[in-house]
Amino acid sequence: MTGNRKPQPRGASGADQGWAVIGYLLAGMLVWGGLGWLLDEWLGIPKHLGTFVGVVIGAAAGLYLVIKRFGQIENPNDNQGEGRKR
Repeated sequence: MTGNRKPQPRGASGADQGWAVIGYLLAGMLVWGGLGWLLDEWLGIPKHLGTFVGVVIGAAAGLYLVIKRFGQIENPNDNQGEGRKR
């Protein structure tokens, strides 16, 4: 009768979540830093001020996304209706 059981979806491992966090932070800094660099070149801002501001904004945006996505802590002991009756 084990053939009738549906496979349980596995959650992301800690390493997968860690790489996702790094990806969000690096992508935010690269994208916003790149936009800041483009503004530096277009407007002629001295000393790459736009790049610095873009990297800081990108880090803040990446951190916001990390908190938004991974901020909830799941309780592994919470069986939310898996056949258990009270």
